[in-house]
Amino acid sequence: MFDRISAYRIMWIFVFFDLPTETKKQRKEYSEFRKFLLTEGFSMMQYSVYTRHCISREFMEAKLGRIQMKLPRYGKVTIMQVTDKQFSMINNYYGGEYEKPPNAPQQIGMF
Repeated sequence: MFDRISAYRIMWIFVFFDLPTETKKQRKEYSEFRKFLLTEGFSMMQYSVYTRHCISREFMEAKLGRIQMKLPRYGKVTIMQVTDKQFSMINNYYGGEYEKPPNAPQQIGMF
């Protein structure tokens, strides 16, 4: 069982987006995409950068499919997947000071 719970099998999804907000319709689409990410369990890492912890590659692939169905018509969306091991090597700085990366959620997952 523990071979399945590995820093190389647990995944993180990063969603980076740059969406236009010049018109009312564009702002609405931006807001809807952002709210969709939040309802899907993503957390804002920075403006227009959202992350989501995934318990497995299969779970991650399901999330990717849901995101692809909700992609905005205009603007750029980039999605990156990394292992938990890779995520743990992030270097964050705030105000020039090193900030530890957030801890992975402790809950394995309920289906």
